[in-house]
Amino acid sequence: MAGRIRDEDIALVRERTSIAEVISETVTLRSAGGGNLKGLCPFHDEKSPSFNVSPARNVWYCFGCGAGGDAIKFLMDADHLSFVESVERLAARAGLQLRYVEGDHSAPRARPQQGQRQRLVAAHAAAVEFYQAQLTTAGARPAREFLAQRGFDRTAAQRYGCGFAPDAWDLLTKHLRQQGFSHDELVTAGLSRPSRSGTLIDRFRRRLMWPIRDITGDPIGFGARKLFDDDDGPKYLNTPETPIYKKSHVLYGIDQAKREIAKQGKVVVVEGYTDVMACHLAGVPTAVATCGTAFGADHISVLRRVLFDSDERAGEIIFTFDGDAAGQKAALRAFEDDQRFVGRTFIAVGPDDMDPCDLRLAKGDLAVRDLVARREPLVDFALRHAIGRYDLDTVDGRVEAMRRAAPLVAKIKDREKRPEYVRKLAGDLGMEIEPVQRAVLAAANAQPAGQAGGAPARAARPAPAADSPQSLVEREALKLALQEPVLAGPMFDAVEATEYRHPVHAAVREAMAAAGGAAAATQGVLWVEAVREACDDLAARALVGELAVEPLRIDGEPDPRYVSVLLAQLQWGSVTGRIRDLKSKVQRINPVSNKDEYFALFGELLSLEQHARALREQAAGGL
Repeated sequence: MAGRIRDEDIALVRERTSIAEVISETVTLRSAGGGNLKGLCPFHDEKSPSFNVSPARNVWYCFGCGAGGDAIKFLMDADHLSFVESVERLAARAGLQLRYVEGDHSAPRARPQQGQRQRLVAAHAAAVEFYQAQLTTAGARPAREFLAQRGFDRTAAQRYGCGFAPDAWDLLTKHLRQQGFSHDELVTAGLSRPSRSGTLIDRFRRRLMWPIRDITGDPIGFGARKLFDDDDGPKYLNTPETPIYKKSHVLYGIDQAKREIAKQGKVVVVEGYTDVMACHLAGVPTAVATCGTAFGADHISVLRRVLFDSDERAGEIIFTFDGDAAGQKAALRAFEDDQRFVGRTFIAVGPDDMDPCDLRLAKGDLAVRDLVARREPLVDFALRHAIGRYDLDTVDGRVEAMRRAAPLVAKIKDREKRPEYVRKLAGDLGMEIEPVQRAVLAAANAQPAGQAGGAPARAARPAPAADSPQSLVEREALKLALQEPVLAGPMFDAVEATEYRHPVHAAVREAMAAAGGAAAATQGVLWVEAVREACDDLAARALVGELAVEPLRIDGEPDPRYVSVLLAQLQWGSVTGRIRDLKSKVQRINPVSNKDEYFALFGELLSLEQHARALREQAAGGL
């Protein structure tokens, strides 16, 4: 069991890690101004980007769901890693050697013990090399022929890591055991399985292998294609669910396609591994495919983040399905998921029902690009399919077709397009527009709230702490101390937490004092994390992450005068509040019967009013 990572090594990992680079492997980021970046939050569905990244301070925060932290916390939340595993992955990325402490008095050791995810990924990486080497053997000839017959040469096979699982019971298992992987690790990874006799054997035999990688490029599973007639297994066999392989979240080819998807604002969803390869090689680099499961909500979440699918930049999602009954069913299921996208959804059906791989073989690369270019809106396909089942030459057929198609029109998320589709549907049915309008309206009213054309619902944002001028000034002062502690320094520290009237603001100010104060801090993630850790209040802890990335309310760079004016405004608001309270108390006291108390409070009131005048003059510049 690995000991605790040394604190200075954790600090070095934070310092050497570019949070923008880490997060951009999962979320497409765009400029948010002021050096900050924004994207769609990977932790909740949203319509507009509320996920903010501050590269200068190496922190992130989502204004939609309140999650936030540094690069370590992001990997913990996004990839479900432990703290140690997250630090280890970032250290490996930065080329840093971590040191561990077994106990409070033992010497640090240099060689780390990897976390579970790293071990499982390493086992898969070793298996990829093993299967690739096996592809060159005599027994792998059927696998090489399969690839060649589908237009993939050796270079293409190497690009996608294609390999061959040999005709042996435990060749891979023995190979990986010799490399130090344990029995439990191989079973957990889904690379090996216990035989009936209890010995460990390979999960895959006599099959063409494709490594499946996550969005960062780490190998996490395999897809295996049947090659021999006497193989009684399924045509395609995938890695079972493991701690690192969740088929509902995985898209084959996403690691190679993500940059082009983000750049073009377009993704092509195909049905198989060879279709992804064919599209990429034919000049459609945005293709991805599901891995042994239907396209679903989790896949949509992954694509929306990569697409930056939002009100600001609606993407295009193009599905390619076979024209057979199964393909049509899949297309209609995709239309049901259309509401989850902000962008437009399309369908592209190949000539003679050919998939992209067959189309490339038969007609070349240009035909594959034309297939994507000739896409049609998915709603048009769904409507045509819906009414095509009925005899439109009869009254009964037209009415039944209208009843079938009306809910589809009611689901169109762009409300401005619905009247046009009502007219189109009426024309296709040969009916007057009024009954079709009534049918669509009735269908829309019958749908659950938010399902009749609603784009992805934005998660409810936490209510703002307060919108009073005093609260805004307090918030700005805390932002300044978090983001520019060197500038805020002693001036900020001189204003006590008692000057903050909002309780959460006061809790953050107290945490800053507990973390050593702004004057002793340096800009960056270490200061922000120190303040966050010092917060006993959960609301205060969340607010720290928010304030660390929220832009300051000033054009240009803040200077000492800005700090002075801001802190004067903060104190002036607090002092005037105390003056109001004191005046109220003085008015309630009888100066005859409580003379001493009355004059003591009156003297305090005069002093506060004098202090308030000085602060008002100092704060005359205003924000």
